[in-house]
Amino acid sequence: MDLRFDDKTVLVTGAAGAIGKGIAGEFAASGANVFVTDLDEDQVAAAVQEIGSGSQGMAANVTNEEQVKACVEAAAAAFNGKVDVLVNVAGIVGQGNVEDISGDDWDKMFAVNCKGTFLFTKAVVPLMKASQYGRIINFSSKSGKTGSAIMSHYSAAKAAVIGFTQSLAFELANDGITSNCLCPGITDSTGVWKNVSAGYIENLEMPREEVIKKFSAKIPLQRLASIDDVVAVTVFLASKGADYMTGQAINVTGGREMH
Repeated sequence: MDLRFDDKTVLVTGAAGAIGKGIAGEFAASGANVFVTDLDEDQVAAAVQEIGSGSQGMAANVTNEEQVKACVEAAAAAFNGKVDVLVNVAGIVGQGNVEDISGDDWDKMFAVNCKGTFLFTKAVVPLMKASQYGRIINFSSKSGKTGSAIMSHYSAAKAAVIGFTQSLAFELANDGITSNCLCPGITDSTGVWKNVSAGYIENLEMPREEVIKKFSAKIPLQRLASIDDVVAVTVFLASKGADYMTGQAINVTGGREMH
């Protein structure tokens, strides 16, 4: 199977985080031109340095349309005027009983996880249509398939990403553009898991080791996902091997989620 991406331009959002950086690094190692973005300028610069291989980057707020447009324009200008693959990793997580979630909490959750995905997609689609080729890979979550307790706003936002992904699959198919998304389970060594586990430690009044044991016990493969597990599926979805896949929400959950 051909997993090379020579002459392809890949734009990764949320690339200062462990998963986004891992994805960007794998694409770079596979020959792609990689452009990364995240909220903090210093973190973007550090990610570019770590990824290497001629990668470039720019800080942008995924909820700000003008900043998103500028970022996509910079990516295209840096690499042959095109963006072939968009990976929308940027997202936030939160916890709280539904009666304790504020309207602002709800709006921010949807702004980053949904609006940010929409804005970057909106900005890159004209470039993809011009070349009659594109791969859009969005990040949902296991919680977007089956809602998680004390995470109703997060679960709702991630479910919306799946619906958006499926709509794009229908809308863009005739332009040679596929649209898929990943639904990871709990992924170890990430900021999201650190934040989520901290919340469970507090809310369940359990030590971290017991929290990990509790969640691993629900997984048929008996472990949390690794960053490499998520990176591998992402790269596959951008490859020629996934040419006939679109509109899919792929579980990376060790069997915890099966629909």
